[in-house]
Amino acid sequence: MQKKTRILLWMVIAMIISYLPWYNFSAVLKYISKEFHLTASDTGMIIAAFQTGYVIVVIFTGWLADRIGTKRVVLYATLFTGIFSTAFVFVVHDLTTVMIMRLLTGCAAGAIYVPGMALISNWFAPHERGGALGAYTAALTVASAGGYFVAAPIAASAGWRTGMLWTSVPVFIAFFIVWFLVDEKPTEKLQFDGAPAIKTSIPGGVRQCPEGGYAGPAIITAGYMGHMWELYAFWGWLGPFMVANATAAGMAASAAVKWGGLLAACITLAGAPAVWLMGMLADKIGRTKAIIISATCSLVAEFFIGSLVGKSLTAVVLVGIWIGFWVISDSAIYKAGLTDMVTPQKRSTLLGIQSAIGYSMTIIAPIVFGKILQAYNGPIDPTEMRVWAPAFIALGIGAIVAPVAAFILRKVPQAKLMADGKM
Repeated sequence: MQKKTRILLWMVIAMIISYLPWYNFSAVLKYISKEFHLTASDTGMIIAAFQTGYVIVVIFTGWLADRIGTKRVVLYATLFTGIFSTAFVFVVHDLTTVMIMRLLTGCAAGAIYVPGMALISNWFAPHERGGALGAYTAALTVASAGGYFVAAPIAASAGWRTGMLWTSVPVFIAFFIVWFLVDEKPTEKLQFDGAPAIKTSIPGGVRQCPEGGYAGPAIITAGYMGHMWELYAFWGWLGPFMVANATAAGMAASAAVKWGGLLAACITLAGAPAVWLMGMLADKIGRTKAIIISATCSLVAEFFIGSLVGKSLTAVVLVGIWIGFWVISDSAIYKAGLTDMVTPQKRSTLLGIQSAIGYSMTIIAPIVFGKILQAYNGPIDPTEMRVWAPAFIALGIGAIVAPVAAFILRKVPQAKLMADGKM
């Protein structure tokens, strides 16, 4: 096994473990909501607090990784994610403390993904980078599903604190994996084995950013904003939504939490193969083509999934799996496209900027989603709500930005730097 493949494998395993806490809160929300009397607006604020922590840190850690090394940043971020997520169980006692601890966990987790992307991208040539970053993002997707798979059934039988512990303590294993089994590629060796010299320009004098300007990175980042508007509000509210569907189907509270969490996990997990497959497809057919396909397929279904509550649990699951597959499938492509258009020396910094801008949407979207829910249902437990369609429609409307930006990017010469000339 080549060293770069071995490093990718260990990074994938570490990602799966270290991001288990991301949605363990959503997985056990029904119990936390009952204990601390949370409304839909409160829930939206808590989800947004986590995303705020991510945004606060991600731009700084991208810059830091370019200066002290990507591995060092990933290593300590993983450690603090485990510390804060574990501490959540013992510290929280009201809405304020819940928000603070989720904010801190988000801050720590925010320093893992982008430096990890930069670390991996430095090992892989452009023509294989989409698949590699797709595999890493697929690991993030598995971790997001894993939070539901593990926390929800344990919480139903042993309480929400135990459920959250089982998704927090394992993060320390990821810390040791990164420490002992992952290496970063020295910047002076950024030539790729068996690959031609790195293409920094195309005929006509178009060059990589920053020398070639910021048009390409700016447009692909705009598309990423639309993508993130849809993705993290969908993922963040999926657990409560599926519990609400299970409740509407007649299940008792404990059964609704268990099965709602498991169904949310299955829907989320559908995106794991999608993001890897679309990442590889983007290497072959072009980044913008793959984005247009993925973004369009997911956003269209957002316009009617919310209207299925109380009608057919099977229909909700099928449409949910469709969205779950497509909603994350283009996520790594925005990262791969950006790395193609940016010099290696600025890669982590620009990835951090892209992530910070994109993730800013993940602060706003969950709050908007929660406000819309409460406007149509009143200040009640979100898992008891029945009117979800307007909130999901808002996700679909915002997501239209992604394919539109991809169409615009195709007109920019710098886009030909992506995937060895495939737009």
